[in-house]
Formats: sequence, C-alpha cells, structure tokens
Amino acid sequence: MRTGTHPLPDPLETLGLTPAQTALYNAVLRLHRATCAELAEATDRSPEPLGHELATLVRLGVVDEQGGEYLARHPAAALGRLIAERLDLLAAESRRIDTVLGSIRGLIHQYDAGRDYQTGHFSVDLVSGADELYESVIGMAVQTPPLELLSAMPDQRTMSDFAHRYADQWIGAQRTGLLSCRVVMAVHTLEIPGLRDKLDQFTRAGAQVRTLDAVPSWFLVAGGDTAGMPAQWGGTLPENAYNFHLVRATIVVAALRSLFEELWARAAPLPWTHRDDGVVRVLRLAGQGVPDEMIARQLGISVRTVRARFADAMAELGAQTRFQAGVEAARRGWLS
Repeated sequence: MRTGTHPLPDPLETLGLTPAQTALYNAVLRLHRATCAELAEATDRSPEPLGHELATLVRLGVVDEQGGEYLARHPAAALGRLIAERLDLLAAESRRIDTVLGSIRGLIHQYDAGRDYQTGHFSVDLVSGADELYESVIGMAVQTPPLELLSAMPDQRTMSDFAHRYADQWIGAQRTGLLSCRVVMAVHTLEIPGLRDKLDQFTRAGAQVRTLDAVPSWFLVAGGDTAGMPAQWGGTLPENAYNFHLVRATIVVAALRSLFEELWARAAPLPWTHRDDGVVRVLRLAGQGVPDEMIARQLGISVRTVRARFADAMAELGAQTRFQAGVEAARRGWLS
C-alpha cells in the first residue's frame, strides 16, 4: 500500500525557470496575446519586474514579443528551446571537466616530484656492463610481463653490440610476451652488417622500430616507474664502458617518456617496411633519367599517378625536391 505520493516537478522549473517565470509563462498561455500591463493585472504584479522576466522568457525562446504584445509559443517548442539551452550548458560544462582532467597528469607529476623530494626517495642504481644492461631488462620483464620498453639508440657501436650479442634475448622475450618494445635508432646504423636480419626478426615478433637522422642520447624507459640514463647524457654507452643509471623517480621517468614520444612522432619506419613499391619503382626510374611520360608508359599508369607518387615520396622522406627525394631514398636503402 502506498503511504504517500510526491507531485511531479514542474517541467519548466526542472529546466531552469523560476517559479515566478513559470507562473508568468502560464499566464501568457492563458491570455495567448497580452501586453505587459495586461499580464501585470492578470498576475497581480508590478509591471517593471514583470517586464524584466518577460524579456528573459523572450530570450529563452518560450515567449515571442510582437509590437509590445507577448505571445505564448507552443509548449512543445518552448520545452525544446529550454532543453537545447540546457544541453549547451551541459556540453560547456563537459568541456571544462575534460580540460581539468587533461591537466591532472601534470598535477600528479608535481605531486610525485614533491613527495619524492620530501621523502628523499630517489632510487638510483649504478649498473656497469653490457651484460648487466640487457639482463636487467629481461629481469624486469620476467617480474612484470609484458614490460613496455621504450629505447633510444643513437650510435653504431651500441647497435652493433645489440645485433651481434643481445638481439636474440630481446627477440625471444618479445615473441613470448615478456616485452613490448618500441625502439628509435639513428638511420646511419642500418649499415651495420647483419642488423637488418635481426631487426626483421624483432619486428616480426611484434616490436616496433623507427629511424631518425640523429638520436640525442641513449636512454630507455621500462614500464611506468623505471628509466635508464647514461653516465653522460649525449654520450654513447660503449665509450662509457656501459656505465648507466637505473632511476626510479616518477618525474624522471615521465620526462624521458615524453622525450621518447616526441622522437617517435618524428621518426620514420624502417626503409624496407611500410613503403609503396609503386613509389619505389617511380623513384628508381627517375634516378635513371627517365622522364615522367616514359615512366607512366613503362609502369602502365597515368602521368598524374606518377606525379602523385613523387609527391608521396617527398612527403614521406621530408624532401623539398625530387632530387632530394632520390638522394634520401638511396640513403635509406629503398633503391637497392
């Protein structure tokens, strides 16, 4: 048995109108067309404040004003206008909330940095030797698989050591789900004998590798709480006898992760992957001095397609001219 009932809220008040504005709108509905003075008399109110509320109802779109007279809009139209305005307000509030949420990462970083400063908790382990470096990575991966590993490798010696001594460990760890790797490497290191085969195995196992003309320093990020930093920023690992630091400070890890993502966004895929063979054929023929019309006939495509492929190649290679595109494509091994 129901012990009590609650009246349903007035829809206009639910959508933001005050009780006085709701009563005024109902008066306009009853009279359908009336002046401010007539409405003041009908509602037993003073004309001046009533005029301000009528102006608000007109602005909200629930009442129309024509030649000093006020006309009620159909209730469905009036509610629709109020609902639309409320939705606009909710959308604006949602955008403000998104902005706040977007800034929370920076606030968290500041909090973590302050906490670390107050507690003195900056865990730094000095590691020495290439074996220790690669075994440390595998050890962390075994403890928390899959370990997201971000690595920047700037020099030939480091890449050569990786290819000839340690790549198989990382390939196996990537293949078995212990590691999830992304690597940015200097493009000139692709000349190292045997490196291409190891990188092919690495990427087939699921790793992602990109190249840059220059990588500022060696470093790595392992998961969300550990970073590897060289003994000398900008130097190579081998010239410092593979001495480096494993740092467990949130602010340092976050900074190196941001740096890696910036490098990753600028880097290019490995030259023998993700490229359009049609583009390569056009570049190869152009490098032999064949004009556009002849390239089109040889490849069975239109001249417009030839020129579009040139544009694609220039964009991907960061070249301003066809000549620059050919030189860069050759340097990256596209034309071999």
